[in-house]
Amino acid sequence: MALSEATLNSDRAIDSMFASRYVQNSLPKFQLPDKSTPKEAAYQIISDELMLDSNPRLNLASFVTTWMEPECNKLIMEAINKNYVDMDEYPVTTEIQNRCVNIIARMYHAPISEKEQAVGVSTVGSSEAIMLAGLAFKRKWQNRRKAEGKPYDKPNIVTGANVQVCWEKFARYFEVELKEVKLKEGYYVMDPRKAVEMVDENTICVAAILGSTYNGEFEDVKLLNDLLKEKNKKTKWDTPIHVDAASGGFIAPFLYPDLEWDFRLPLVRSINVSGHKYGLVYAGIGWIVWRGKQDLPEELIFHINYLGADQPTFTLNFSKGASQVIAQYYQLLRLGFEGYERIMENCRENAKYLRDSLIKTGRFNMLSKEVGVPLVAFSLKEKIKYNEHDISEHLRRFKWVVPAYNMAPDAQHISLLRVVIREDFSRSLAYRLVQDIQTVLHELDLLPLKFQPQPEKEKGADVAAAANGNCHR
Repeated sequence: MALSEATLNSDRAIDSMFASRYVQNSLPKFQLPDKSTPKEAAYQIISDELMLDSNPRLNLASFVTTWMEPECNKLIMEAINKNYVDMDEYPVTTEIQNRCVNIIARMYHAPISEKEQAVGVSTVGSSEAIMLAGLAFKRKWQNRRKAEGKPYDKPNIVTGANVQVCWEKFARYFEVELKEVKLKEGYYVMDPRKAVEMVDENTICVAAILGSTYNGEFEDVKLLNDLLKEKNKKTKWDTPIHVDAASGGFIAPFLYPDLEWDFRLPLVRSINVSGHKYGLVYAGIGWIVWRGKQDLPEELIFHINYLGADQPTFTLNFSKGASQVIAQYYQLLRLGFEGYERIMENCRENAKYLRDSLIKTGRFNMLSKEVGVPLVAFSLKEKIKYNEHDISEHLRRFKWVVPAYNMAPDAQHISLLRVVIREDFSRSLAYRLVQDIQTVLHELDLLPLKFQPQPEKEKGADVAAAANGNCHR
């Protein structure tokens, strides 16, 4: 939800050159018009404004899918009017969701037999999935503490400081203390050793990230599992792991199949993944799967029947469109292992090309890793005349959206640029981006210094003046 802070005393009317042939008077922006608007005019007014948005294909800040095949677009439009929650009315759609859950759970090596059903649900994205996973961990921890006759009012969760904001939302909304492992220069993900040190009897789980938002790096879930397993054995606790695989969940199985990060590790109890990222579906679909039925407390599942049949549900909302679930099934069916593997390999090769090309300029340090999400995170070697934010701003002239931002604490003094490589980012676009970055660098090199270096004598004078309270601004 975007909180509106529109300035109401600004121009309240919407004007459109083309709409003027249909509409004689300007339309209000912040209140309902008194009369109806012709459909042609309504379309043109909105279309005119949307032209000022960035091109989604050139939005290199986003992990979210911006292109799908026409056949899938057709399926989406055919299902756009279906409410997924009407399971009795749309039983095939419900079956398709269950198929997706089972495919994803088995892809993550869930310990279930061929005839056994996986435990999981579709969500509107990884944020909702993480909320559900966190609630399941909290309730299991509370139930165990109650059974032991111990206090259960101070739960905490251990994460790295590099987690996505949805983890902070979960902690705040559901009253769980967030214990963050701080980053440091040169190490931009959660340190498993420090994470395990922070675990105590009130820890409901440790959250590991398979693909950091900041630099795409995979956290070492295997080491975390081994260290935590040893601590659990000594303390008699049963602290589990959740893997936030929002970005990496559709990458690791195809590019790094031998990497142990999923249900092959005994302490991993739940995994979330964003279907609308490298699952290759438009925005609005995520997934959460659990290791088994024992990891999702039954009391969190609601059973409703006022739509015609008993329907078990575990979500934070109720109504939602069915089209994204259907689109996810299309991709799983259409691509199969071979197709996903080929696409992810192409993304990795394009990321490598961009990385190598930027290194050749001699101007950047690489902060992303070769193993991880196919993205390129980089920072300037020298920042005398300009910084990463200046480069980001100047690239907008070429229609590129390349974000500049600072690392999470305690590495927030490091600023960087990040380019996410998606399926629709071709080698030719990568070449064009490098050329435009070099053009921007050349232009910025010609600018005067932002801060003129002071001679040593003047510096000494300033220090003395400051000491005497006579420093002028």
